[in-house]
Amino acid sequence: MRRSTDLVPGSRRGTAEFTPTRWSLVVAAKGEDTAAHQALSILCESYWYPLYAYARRQRHNSADAEDLVQGFFTRLLEKRDIAAADPVRGKFRAFLLTAFKHYMANARKAANADKRGGGQPHVSIDFDSADQRFGMEPADTHTPERAFARNWARAMLDQSLDRVRDDYQARGRGRLLEELEPYLGGEEPPYAQTAEALGMTEGAVRVAVHRLRRAFREALRLEVGQTVEDPQDVDGELGNLMEALAP
Repeated sequence: MRRSTDLVPGSRRGTAEFTPTRWSLVVAAKGEDTAAHQALSILCESYWYPLYAYARRQRHNSADAEDLVQGFFTRLLEKRDIAAADPVRGKFRAFLLTAFKHYMANARKAANADKRGGGQPHVSIDFDSADQRFGMEPADTHTPERAFARNWARAMLDQSLDRVRDDYQARGRGRLLEELEPYLGGEEPPYAQTAEALGMTEGAVRVAVHRLRRAFREALRLEVGQTVEDPQDVDGELGNLMEALAP
């Protein structure tokens, strides 16, 4: 689903309660216990596709790209490479892409794709839809780095929507959300049509859409807030996100 960029909130520093940041997960993943494995699993689940698409734009085929991403996250866990991550050095997405570039270069030099993961901890990634998703990306002249930023931004939107879905489902409002999701972007259906489908008045639907958009804005701020060390950097990162999504 395409989402409108006008849903990005303006400056509201200090109004959101930030959950532990992805940097906090990075710190947790530096350990060697179960919590460290769980933290890395969260990181992997959240950010594997932008790295996969980056590898594809570096002219790797789908199988090689999958192997590189799998090997990269596995190495982060095996070799404690993630210990080099430092929030002071910048945004988490910048660290992740730089580390992946280094891994790709080393993997080419060592030509060890077939050796990775043998008898070692394995990070589970569902690549079933990866090549299909990549095939749907627009053919453009953007650099792989620009495309990575765009895919990262889309991941932020998707994860924000997941937050909203979880909340609506928990409150027994899944059916309402199903009908209202189109109002988060793309072609909006007539309010009267949605009102009839939900058995609500048109005015009630408008109020519900307003609340959904507000919830999505808050979820987006929270999601972006997990990728920066200082909450005051959220507004700037939101601007970067919208710039990455611009045509």
